[in-house]
Amino acid sequence: MLAYAGMAGFLWLAQDSMIFLPRPAHGPAAAPAGWALEKVALTAADGTPLAGVLLLPPGDTLARRPAVLYFGGNAEEVTASARDAERRYGRRAVLLVNYRGYGDSRGKPGQAALVADAIALHDWAARRADLDPARFCVHGRSLGSGVAVQLAAARPLRCVVLTSPFDSLAAVGRTHYPWLPVGLLLRHPFESAALAGRIASPALVVYGAEDTIVPAIHSERLAGAWGGPVERLRIEGHGHNDLDLDPRYAAAIAAFLERHH
Repeated sequence: MLAYAGMAGFLWLAQDSMIFLPRPAHGPAAAPAGWALEKVALTAADGTPLAGVLLLPPGDTLARRPAVLYFGGNAEEVTASARDAERRYGRRAVLLVNYRGYGDSRGKPGQAALVADAIALHDWAARRADLDPARFCVHGRSLGSGVAVQLAAARPLRCVVLTSPFDSLAAVGRTHYPWLPVGLLLRHPFESAALAGRIASPALVVYGAEDTIVPAIHSERLAGAWGGPVERLRIEGHGHNDLDLDPRYAAAIAAFLERHH
C-alpha cells in the first residue's frame, strides 16, 4: 500500500517533467532555398514572451497565402524543422513558434497555457495582410496533436494534420500505468477525442504501426471519433519518432494539403 501511494505521489509530482521536455534553440533557423524567414516574437496574454519563425515561400508578395501552423512533440524545438517546410507542406507559409520553455520562448509549459498560446498565434497570423485565414491548416505531432485538436475546436480551419496523435493523454497514461488512477492524477489530460466529434474540418491521421509511446490504438480511436472526413495513413515498420524516415510521410502530408488548398 505504501509503495502504491509512493508511486502515485511520484507521478503527481514528476508528471510535468515526464510530459514536457523543453529543448534549447538549435541556433539560427534555416529556410528552404528561396524562402523568406521572418523572426516572430509575441507576448502571450499573461505577459510570457514566445519566439519562433514564420517561413514565407517565394511568389507574389501581394497575395494572401495559405499557411500551416505547426505544433511539435514534447521534446521538439520546432524551428529546427524550418528547412523541411517545402518538402512537407509545399509552397505554403509555415508558422513555427516554440512552446513555453522551449527554444527562445519563456515561461513554463502546461495544457491551458499551450492551448491559449496556440489560439493567440492563430489570431495573430489571421490578422496579417499576407496570410489567408480561410486557408489555414494546423499540423500537430504527438503532444502537439493535443494542442492542434483544441485549436481546431476553437477556430475554423481548412484542414488538420495529426501525426502520432492520441485520443487522450490520460488514456495513453493508463496504457503505460494500468495500476494507477492516471485520470485522477493527470494535470494535463489533453482529452482530444472528447472534442473531435465537433470538428468538421477534414483530417489526415498518420501513425506508426510499431509505436510503443502512443500505441496505434490511441491514434485509431481519435480518427474514429472525428466529426469531419478522415484519411488515415498507418505506416508499417515505424514507431513514434521515425516516421520522417519513410518517404510516404511527407508525401502524404503534401498531397493532403494540396487536395484541401
